[in-house]
Amino acid sequence: MPMHLPTRRALLSVVGLALLLSGCAFYSFSGAAIPSHLQTIAIPLTIDNTTNPVGGLGTRLSDLLVDRFVNQTRLALTANENQADVVLNTRITQYNNQPATVSGDAQAAVNRVRITVEARYYDQVQDTARVAQDFSAFADYDPTTAGLDGERQAAVQALEQVADNIFSTATSNW
Repeated sequence: MPMHLPTRRALLSVVGLALLLSGCAFYSFSGAAIPSHLQTIAIPLTIDNTTNPVGGLGTRLSDLLVDRFVNQTRLALTANENQADVVLNTRITQYNNQPATVSGDAQAAVNRVRITVEARYYDQVQDTARVAQDFSAFADYDPTTAGLDGERQAAVQALEQVADNIFSTATSNW
């Protein structure tokens, strides 16, 4: 008995989708593309080369990156850099807190925290740097009402943006 046209279309759609997905060796439904030869990642503690009043930024960025790479990819975290397939090294190189807008009485109405991070995502299997660049992000806060807590919150928001940008660049550069 011949196949009806809707049944044939459905079958062709399923076969086409299967072929399409089988050709995407690195695709993940989170949008992260990781080559099949990479199974493990090492993310050493971020070095903070700045002097800033907000403590623990290096640890915070490392935690954010571990969260993204472990929870949104199939990569397994390893503490041993020498045995990892890929290593992500990061270093906070700049921390700035400056007025972004000034009120009529020449006081800062909004301050901007800008953080710059140097990142290197190195594929040790193929002996090549997949990403080697600086990432920068900022967040604003009201220094008169929020004070140091506002600066801390702005710094964390900037770090979250940096972590998102590093993750997106590292997992879409294939």
